[in-house]
Amino acid sequence: QVQLVESGGGLVQTGASLRLSCAASGRMFSSCAMGWFRQAPGKEREIVAGIRRSGSNTYYVDSVKGRFTISRDNTKNTVYLQMNSLKPEDTAVYYCAAVLSSNDHLPVRQWEYSYWGQGTQVTVSS
Repeated sequence: QVQLVESGGGLVQTGASLRLSCAASGRMFSSCAMGWFRQAPGKEREIVAGIRRSGSNTYYVDSVKGRFTISRDNTKNTVYLQMNSLKPEDTAVYYCAAVLSSNDHLPVRQWEYSYWGQGTQVTVSS
């Protein structure tokens, strides 16, 4: 089992930065691919970024490329999402997700992930 707890959300103005953190319990973190998803009101949940268990490769949805950076610290069982140049359309609940990855695969679909955090709200005002 992997339990995930997100933190770092908040209310910011356009152009500001936030760093989300996701702390994982248990000893399987280093064997997990990790993802950040978001869900805005009235919209489906979408992947924002993903990172392989090794950290050797990352994925970003086009809308955040060049602004967001996903990283992980396997010694701290934590994955981060650095969000710069925030826009009102980034407003959403952000979720951390994990899945055991035996072959260092990087999933990008919601259904591929097994464990989810409770979410943290990010609101960007214009």
